[in-house]
Amino acid sequence: MRKSVIALAIAATVLGPAAPRTTIGPSVAGSKADVARWQQRARDVTIVRDDWGIAHITGRTDADAVFGMVYAQAEDDFNRVETNFINSQGRLAEAEGEAAIWRDLRMKLFIDPDSMKALYGKSPAWLQTLMVAWADGLNYYLATHQSVKPRVIARFEPWMALTFSEGSIGGDIEAVNLNGIQAFYSGTGLRAEPGSARDDGAGVGAGSALERAGAATFDANGLYNDSEPRGSNGMVVAPKNTRNGRALLLINPHTSHYFRSELQMTSGEGLNAYGAATWGQFFIYQGWNERAGWMHTTSAVDATDDYLETVSEKDGKYYYKYGNEERPFIAKHVTIPYKTASGMAKREFTVYYTHFGPVIRSQGGKWVAYRLMQDPVNALIQSYMRTKSHTMDDYKKWMALHGNSSNNTVYANADGDIAFFFSNFVPRRDPKFDWRQPVDGSDPATEWKGLLPFDEVPNSVNPASGWAYNSNDWPWAASGPSSPRREDFPPYVDKGSESPRGRHAVMVLENKKDFDIEGLRAAAFDTYLPGFEQSIPALVEAYDATPASNPLKARVADQVEQLRKWDLRWSVSSVPTTLAIFYTTALQQAGRGAGGRGARGGAAAGGRGGAAGGAPTAEARLQALASACEKLTQDFGKCNTPWGEVNRFQRIVNTIDPQFDDSKPSIPVGFPSATYGSLASYGARAYPNTKKWYGTSGNSFVAVVEFGKDSVRAVAVTAGGESGDVKSRHFNDQAERFVTGNLRPVYFYPNQLKGHTERTYHPGE
Repeated sequence: MRKSVIALAIAATVLGPAAPRTTIGPSVAGSKADVARWQQRARDVTIVRDDWGIAHITGRTDADAVFGMVYAQAEDDFNRVETNFINSQGRLAEAEGEAAIWRDLRMKLFIDPDSMKALYGKSPAWLQTLMVAWADGLNYYLATHQSVKPRVIARFEPWMALTFSEGSIGGDIEAVNLNGIQAFYSGTGLRAEPGSARDDGAGVGAGSALERAGAATFDANGLYNDSEPRGSNGMVVAPKNTRNGRALLLINPHTSHYFRSELQMTSGEGLNAYGAATWGQFFIYQGWNERAGWMHTTSAVDATDDYLETVSEKDGKYYYKYGNEERPFIAKHVTIPYKTASGMAKREFTVYYTHFGPVIRSQGGKWVAYRLMQDPVNALIQSYMRTKSHTMDDYKKWMALHGNSSNNTVYANADGDIAFFFSNFVPRRDPKFDWRQPVDGSDPATEWKGLLPFDEVPNSVNPASGWAYNSNDWPWAASGPSSPRREDFPPYVDKGSESPRGRHAVMVLENKKDFDIEGLRAAAFDTYLPGFEQSIPALVEAYDATPASNPLKARVADQVEQLRKWDLRWSVSSVPTTLAIFYTTALQQAGRGAGGRGARGGAAAGGRGGAAGGAPTAEARLQALASACEKLTQDFGKCNTPWGEVNRFQRIVNTIDPQFDDSKPSIPVGFPSATYGSLASYGARAYPNTKKWYGTSGNSFVAVVEFGKDSVRAVAVTAGGESGDVKSRHFNDQAERFVTGNLRPVYFYPNQLKGHTERTYHPGE
């Protein structure tokens, strides 16, 4: 509270009480009372832009801070703010056309505006106040920026905040397969044969621009872009393992680049949070306050279930079996407007629900209903209130709302506490069923039986090892020897596995007792690639076993020798890194061409274990390396190409769909895909018009935070820059730091902004 008041006092001294010099255009959708309220709120908000363009928002109340922070986000990139809420309301087809219909239908199966409005009306008064301030901040931005034309949402309403209540890169709804929805609800399929086997169909539109950015694909050059591991790294180190006895936190989300805004929000009501906010949301999703910090990683928790429904039809209505009953499906009418060249059109759907949830596909002659957490009010309360939590007990209190269904958390605070928190929405289930598979919806024993409390999920609080991490893998290695034991928990709790990135995290954390900010930063950018521990030795063995008379042996002799001597570490100057990645890509392509599936990196892509159809032959391995060499020579003029000549960072436009150009400046990047076990992640590929590989995902915001008893210190970097305006110097001013891991100091306290302030203003000025 004391520091917040100081910040307010400084802002008042700089700006004084004058009203914003604002012109409200005639097209704003707001009454005179709305405008007066917006202008009054703006008077109570101060935005300080530092010399990186990052917004530090100060308000008299939390609502003031929410108003200012969402206004600042809109200044930086209104398109991304609006797109997130177009998506969350199932309205992408209104902006993107017919290809987005199925994505919209998926969203509207779960998010209904009338239901959201009702929940808003029942939510706590203090939360309603924040949601009103949120909508006001966005509407005030549009009112004072008449040149900005929304694609769909001309006026934001408070209830809309509930449609996107946690900041994950892909929540439980996005896990529903679009092909299944299209196959089930398209054409006359539903009316043809109730209960018939209409399993997942083929061919669905590419979805939204957000979904397409960095998506897996085979490009026109034949280069395979595997599903880049999304989700993130988080690490915490206890005081006993640090140089100065202070807890440390690594925040390293792996998302699409430019997925979140970096900012600080402070109020006279005890709010003082800094970090990454998903565009358009009014809470810091991954960040810290003056006493504690939190980092969320995508969890492998089993928090959703598919129910196989036995369907019958009577008098034109559908029923599903439940125990000895025949229950009627709930039928709802859904309209999806979509943009066409000649104006707006629409598709009409009748969608079906059981008490478990909506029907999302068919399988084996049954309809499949999908059950997930649907509690947006508690999810939003938890997301916001944890940013004001200073102690572990306080943080755990908000976890008791069970509003986080898709993320694990690593946590540290100034008291020296560290923790790995497993996702806190885990249904209690009957363990006799295999919950990884769809279960029989007609059997009442498949009902959820409440939620598992904190002590019944695999958390690791203040582990004896003195460290904890998560890299989207299982919790059974979260704190080394202090980790939760798999046998102590129901088998349905977690459906994850160990990953090369997880093994790498353990390697850099165990047996080290002198961490500091720089040491943890260095660990986050450690150059080792454990994903090649099997595949490269297997290639070398194949070479050695191949007769000298085989012409392939001479073609790849130089490259094999380089790989034989390679220490499995990446760098911009490393030729073996390039060879290894192009080799596994070629081997993957060959495996798919032969009907195999394979996987990038690791054993399945040429390791000793082999792919699903058996280990590649020695001939296949050498041929893959020769093919990789041919591709490199074709694209870069030589086989022995340093990795930094291939792997590049470029930001030339701010469209959500990425665009790249080999003829324009770009920067070499040393770290590759997390697929290979790299902790620093860069999901890159070539595009139809490029030879170089450009990244669109992986490291996006990186921060290391140190918690002292009376102060917090941090360093951070954001991909490219904070601004979405290509004309701004903050569009790309962090690019060099981003690609080299050279994190900049964070200005957390007002006195740190002295000499580093670019602009101070009220919203609307």
